[in-house]
Amino acid sequence: MEQYIIKGGNQLVGEVEIGGAKNAALAILAAAIMTDETVTIDNLPDVNDINVLLEAISGIGAEVDRIERHTVRINGSNVENFDIEYDYIKKIQEAYYLLGALLGKYNRAEVALPGGCNIGSRPIDQHLKGFRALGADVKILHGAIMASAENLHGSHIFLDVVSVGATINIMMAASMAPGRTIIENAAREPHVVNFLNSMGANIKGAGTDVIRIKGVEKLHRTEYSIIPDQIEAGTFMFAAAATGGDITVKNVIPKHLEATTAKLEEIGCEVEEFDDAVRVRAGRRLHRTHVKTLPYPGYPTDMQPQIAVTLALAEGTSIVTDSFF
Repeated sequence: MEQYIIKGGNQLVGEVEIGGAKNAALAILAAAIMTDETVTIDNLPDVNDINVLLEAISGIGAEVDRIERHTVRINGSNVENFDIEYDYIKKIQEAYYLLGALLGKYNRAEVALPGGCNIGSRPIDQHLKGFRALGADVKILHGAIMASAENLHGSHIFLDVVSVGATINIMMAASMAPGRTIIENAAREPHVVNFLNSMGANIKGAGTDVIRIKGVEKLHRTEYSIIPDQIEAGTFMFAAAATGGDITVKNVIPKHLEATTAKLEEIGCEVEEFDDAVRVRAGRRLHRTHVKTLPYPGYPTDMQPQIAVTLALAEGTSIVTDSFF
């Protein structure tokens, strides 16, 4: 498809069901290769990034069985290739999660430097700092990150900046490293912590900025469901606001949407929460607010364009500050 033709001027009204969170799913799929037993993951979003990562996982020898559109089985017992090719990395930068997974399970990994979207810089220095603290020898040669270790070990790591990717990569590498690891100033997204623990990891501190890990010898099979995508949900919520509509987003966790909900209420929307749904109604002219993007559980940077467009239709002067890009 080369273009979209949009005829505007209509209120958006109705119900929509939200799919699984892409960002959580990518990290969880990478972590699934860390056991020799079969892992089943459902509520996967059927998007290109997921399909590319599954190709990359299959390409290193793991068995990938797409049972249905939103469910996959992965068995990493036959992984024999520890080199993730540039073709995958240039399509999705999150393929670098395989670096932490492979290093944690096999003590070696080689991954091309990340590509992905062209928004700002994507520094990976915090990832490498964490790997080195765990005892890995990390080099960047010929456009690739090469990491290896005779024996990983627990360590105390303080991240210079809050980084979701670094937190997840270090956590995966440390999950099977003997001893205790503490990650301070960690990202607070709990999804990968919960998944690794379901495989037998010993990780404390989900949802906080201090993660404590006691390394285990091996991980085991699990069945896991990806959480609903808060960015997809938030996009529909702001679509209701921008069009003066009335939309109910279903299959969500309202707790994960609190930062978005708070801003919608500030600008004059009515928000009604249910157990697994949120309804947004915009029956009157919206008004100004200020918003600054912050690490989770603050207002998400991926929701910055949606609120900016909505505030362009609101009374008064608003200020939107993006602290990431």
